[in-house]
Amino acid sequence: MSLHPYKINYFKQDFKNWTSGNNLIDKFIQDSQLSATNIREALEWIPYSRFVGIKYIAKGGFGKVYEAEWIDGPMYSTWNQTNQRWDRKNLYKNVALKSINNSKNITSEFINEIASHHKITKAEENSKQVIKFYGVTQDPKTKDYMMVLKYAGFGSLRSYLDKYYYRLNLLDKIGNLQRIADGIYYIHQNELIHRDLHTGNILKDLTDTFIADVGLCRPADYNVLEDTNKKIYGVLPYIAPEILRGQNYTKASDIYSFGIIMYEVISGLPPYHDVIHKKPLALSICQGLRPIFRIKVPQLILHLIKRCLDANPSNRPTANEIATIFDQWWFVECNEYRKNSSYETELIRQIKEVEEINNSLTTDSLTSTSLALSYETHPEAIYTSRLLDFNDLPEPKNSDDYYEQYDNISSMKYSESLQIDITKLKLNDSDEMEDVRE
Repeated sequence: MSLHPYKINYFKQDFKNWTSGNNLIDKFIQDSQLSATNIREALEWIPYSRFVGIKYIAKGGFGKVYEAEWIDGPMYSTWNQTNQRWDRKNLYKNVALKSINNSKNITSEFINEIASHHKITKAEENSKQVIKFYGVTQDPKTKDYMMVLKYAGFGSLRSYLDKYYYRLNLLDKIGNLQRIADGIYYIHQNELIHRDLHTGNILKDLTDTFIADVGLCRPADYNVLEDTNKKIYGVLPYIAPEILRGQNYTKASDIYSFGIIMYEVISGLPPYHDVIHKKPLALSICQGLRPIFRIKVPQLILHLIKRCLDANPSNRPTANEIATIFDQWWFVECNEYRKNSSYETELIRQIKEVEEINNSLTTDSLTSTSLALSYETHPEAIYTSRLLDFNDLPEPKNSDDYYEQYDNISSMKYSESLQIDITKLKLNDSDEMEDVRE
């Protein structure tokens, strides 16, 4: 059911007063307004002049992100007859502007992808863990279009972990993962696939965690009809092995990405941060390579990570199952434990045990002035989305020793074959296939 007809008419009569300069974008915004069931679902064209204090935040795979103040703020549900416009609230609202490279040549394929983001976020009560999308603007200098999004004050989950990892206990980490799991559930419930899940496009504010860039895993001028090679765009460590081999994206490939994100949130480290992100790494992943923990991790969590990272997509849990597990862990077990320290379940028992071990290993090496996470990233370890073009990768398989027992993943020791692969991945001449052959 859409808005009341008289409110729809206000949108219609305003169509003549604005244009993005692009028919595809105009129609996309107009359709969102005509089909809205409440005012929060309607996107709008926002002139660039309505933003002040614009400052650069970060570079993504296919654009840049800026922070800005939106002078007017979002539309409110009341039409002001005197001024012939919607009333506004939250004046000078902080928002994020995400520029989209090459979007002056935007394609209908790309419009369909940003429509995916809007489809999920338009019903806020059903999708609180996917970043809110307000509308579209255009940078007058570059002519690139920009998505206007909710601003997340702590930035990406990756930058948040870099700054605050040592202040987070396992309960905090489970809370963040619960919100991400919910976001993936809402995406899949809408019969959509994210296709580019990684900690660079998961965002943090003071109290919440949001998934961003739903469907935005290709350049704006990408034309699927002209692409006969099914090019892969993404961040290599998070891409499921079957996708690296050229298979179609599925919900199960999102689940693999979530498994890598689970590893990253628990360990604090970007996956494969110390090796080159080129074809030999993709080959090793297909052969069973997975990230290794250097800390003790609860076996229940390890078990779930391993299921998500299974080489066989049909063995991975669904988003519904993962969300149900995390709801139980976070809303029931973790919250009860916060209120009552004597409360105990198998998960809580494991958390107590591993935190005692991990705290004894890290406390002595930390000071109050050195709480930031410290690690060295290889200069060719790339964590922004890009074109990946691999040929002749083997059929994905699980490493027998990796899946042999739950605790194996958290050991400092791992299989000789995988250790050889990692060593050779650090060589400069890593493009050659013989570098990783046994």
